[in-house]
Amino acid sequence: MTRLSDRLREAIEEEIATGQLLPGSRLDEVELARRFNVSRTPIREALNLLLGEGLIEMRPRRGAVVARVSAERLIEMFEVMAELEAMCVQLATRRMSDDELAAIESAHAACRGAVASRDADAYFYANERFHYAIYAASHNTFLAEEAAALQKKLRPYRRLQLRVRNRIQRSFEEHQAIVDALRDGDAEKAALSVRNHVIVQGERFADLVSSLSRLEAEAIGAEPEVGVARAVS
Repeated sequence: MTRLSDRLREAIEEEIATGQLLPGSRLDEVELARRFNVSRTPIREALNLLLGEGLIEMRPRRGAVVARVSAERLIEMFEVMAELEAMCVQLATRRMSDDELAAIESAHAACRGAVASRDADAYFYANERFHYAIYAASHNTFLAEEAAALQKKLRPYRRLQLRVRNRIQRSFEEHQAIVDALRDGDAEKAALSVRNHVIVQGERFADLVSSLSRLEAEAIGAEPEVGVARAVS
């Protein structure tokens, strides 16, 4: 059974990814314990796990806060993410089974449905399934773990990108190029398609920074909240 602290970590991580908790938001142990209807001990354990993932940081006199990432650091992280995913898809092209290709195609089909309904949230989760299916198909556990770890750190920013007008449609088209290359067994084309899909530069980076700035501006003047009340069972 999953530990309570792990479930709390996932709940807080999800709020960071969805923008309920913005960069710089304070994570008060007492308030979190009250909100999730638990003691402070599993909250403290969950925050330590998030600290290890790099999603939060400890600040003097403020305690735990959602980590802020500089523009330069964000570019570097997306550059590394693009290369990790390119390695995954190259290996997947050579090593994947028919069932693993079917899992990738199934996630791609879910993305298609989310595009049709213009549901950015549904697309976000289907998109994650798509990328994790590629990691699994690489049959390189270490590489998959490293890709998944960086994926977690970039979740809030990848999600924000999907809120930019027409981004989910373009993202789906980029997925299609990846799937086509996988079906054709073209590792080089698959890697190039993934790099173009993941890397954030030019207009895409400007859009991401603009979205971040707008969200943070909305929080100015008040202490950021720690999300919507609910209990973890």
